[in-house]
Amino acid sequence: MDWMGLLGLLGGIAIATALVVLGLLSKRLGSVTRTPPYYVWLYVAAGLMLVSILTRLVHLGQGPEVAVALIEDKVSVLLYAGLPAIAITLGVVVAWRYWSWLLAERN
Repeated sequence: MDWMGLLGLLGGIAIATALVVLGLLSKRLGSVTRTPPYYVWLYVAAGLMLVSILTRLVHLGQGPEVAVALIEDKVSVLLYAGLPAIAITLGVVVAWRYWSWLLAERN
């Protein structure tokens, strides 16, 4: 069993969970302030993170030969590194849209 590989998935799971929680909080804030439902993109970002996690889970513990083959495959690189990058960028942009008023408040 590849314990380090399983532990490596915890970071992605934590990010996906944070995106879902942020989406739920943004939905409540958006209903009060009557902001358009941009929070849906936080759920999309969490879904992209979960696709990346599932891809990593499928290839978990298959050995170094498979790992080298995955590095050379452009689709695998997109699933491993591209989707989390897109998910985090999308999450930051949407969170900034909803929560930037907190930084603008003075005194």
